[in-house]
Amino acid sequence: MAMSSPLLVLKPFLLPPHRIPIRSSTHPTSFNTCRKLNLNLCSPIQHNALRKFTISNNLPIESRTSRLNAEAWLVEASKAEATSEKRIPMSDVVMKRKRRVFLGRKWNFMDIEIAGGILAMHLLSLLAPFYFSWSALWVAIFLYVVTGLFGITLSYHRNLSHRSFKLSKPLEYLFAYCGVLALQKDPIFWVSMHRYHHQYCDSERDPHSPLEGFWFSHMSWLFDTNSIVQKCGKPNNVGDLQKQPFYRFLQSTYPAHPIALAGLLYVLGGVPFLVWGIGVRTVWVYHITWLVNSVCHVWGKQAWNIGDLSRNNWWVAILSFGEGWHNNHHAFEYSARHGLEWWQLDMTWYVVRLLQVLGLATDVKLPNEAQKQCLALNMGNAS
Repeated sequence: MAMSSPLLVLKPFLLPPHRIPIRSSTHPTSFNTCRKLNLNLCSPIQHNALRKFTISNNLPIESRTSRLNAEAWLVEASKAEATSEKRIPMSDVVMKRKRRVFLGRKWNFMDIEIAGGILAMHLLSLLAPFYFSWSALWVAIFLYVVTGLFGITLSYHRNLSHRSFKLSKPLEYLFAYCGVLALQKDPIFWVSMHRYHHQYCDSERDPHSPLEGFWFSHMSWLFDTNSIVQKCGKPNNVGDLQKQPFYRFLQSTYPAHPIALAGLLYVLGGVPFLVWGIGVRTVWVYHITWLVNSVCHVWGKQAWNIGDLSRNNWWVAILSFGEGWHNNHHAFEYSARHGLEWWQLDMTWYVVRLLQVLGLATDVKLPNEAQKQCLALNMGNAS
């Protein structure tokens, strides 16, 4: 899933209905910003997904080509939308277009690499009943916390993708390395895809929206890298990471690190540690991460009507260390805390809070009451 060096590409020309992207720590729903700009975040705004636009002759040829590809893809998506609408069971989400990921298209080397790696992890996990031991189980649980909580939810998501808090560079890099061991690709790729998801959430250019099918949003979007490039272009939204040698190093050497972990586990505990610490644990963390992309955009409750499909789902929140409070997260993307109510369990936030108390995490961002009231007020005005 690794991306090549970024090319200059077209800035977004389409925003999904009711959506204003959040690009900095100053949230557009802050009280002062709302009052100053008179924003109505939830007012019904009509957008023409296929509106014409001008391609500047000053753009590099790669940028103009990417823009033309995006327009062509939107035309095809519009044609499919008219014929393939289907409601996802037990949900009000209507699938607008179903992508042909496995058949009827040409697979490139990266697609095969990604699919092969994910398949290998699932096949390895099937050996778990034959190599069970309590020590192997505890290794899997330990690595689930290290890679899932510290690596993916705390580092990749809240720290690197949204800059919800700051860490010292050694600690930031340590947690990011934990994310690499989750086998969900390097930080540059992961963060880029997640930022594009928020920028184009549940529109035709979202990398993984259930509008193209539940299983597409869950995992099969990963197998069609050409679709990602057509929708989003190259990863030009992670300049903050690309300028740091450490993250470029992780990108260029990514496969070596999980392989080194597998070798270490084999030395320490043989095949049982390998099966449970790599196979079972990796597949477990895979699907929990993917549930946030799929289930939390299909089933659950919307506390904030922000114009996308994001939902709060309590059982996904338990499995994913708090990421299941997904509607809260989309409403306040910058927030280090996703479980905004006292009863909304958010293990990642508890760790961030502990780091803050210890003086290891600074500039921790949270929505204040004025920001919540401003968003609630705009929701009321739109209803």
